[in-house]
Amino acid sequence: MSLSREQVRLSKRLSLVLRHRPEVAGLILDANGWVPVPELLGALGISRAELDIVVAGNDKARFAVVPGPDGVDRIRASQGHSRRVAVDLDLPPAVPPDELFHGTPRANLESILRDGLRPRSRHHVHLSIDLPTAITVGRRRSADVVVLRVAADVMADEGHVFHRSDNGVWLTAVVPSQHLSVKRTNA
Repeated sequence: MSLSREQVRLSKRLSLVLRHRPEVAGLILDANGWVPVPELLGALGISRAELDIVVAGNDKARFAVVPGPDGVDRIRASQGHSRRVAVDLDLPPAVPPDELFHGTPRANLESILRDGLRPRSRHHVHLSIDLPTAITVGRRRSADVVVLRVAADVMADEGHVFHRSDNGVWLTAVVPSQHLSVKRTNA
């Protein structure tokens, strides 16, 4: 399902509010990043139908909606929160596949191979399960993309903790450079 231009704008607004700056909509996320859907609807001045279309049609399944303990649906971003937003996604540790991937602009390659992957302004480093997804993610920032292979099995054996978000993105605190190799250039 392809979102209209207006629905894409709403998706970006949801990302801003649920990942980076809830205060711009007058919202307060709970400790795990959830906010009651009726509060979000009121804050953004949108209908439940509009929200449901954007949540269902989002290409990355960036948002999760669940029933709350009080019967009121809650929504949160699946991952990607800024460090300035104090949330604990409460994701259990997960055993990663042997390899994961990270797409990045070629301009970042030298520093990544030297220093490893760091979360920068986010809570975690985001990793993809497959090459096509890593390419797509990397191309959001540049057409000149390099895909790095992450030796996730070796990292896990060394004690690095991995989590898998609701939408299938793999998360970890850092990826040391010795666990990286260039998988594909000119992706």
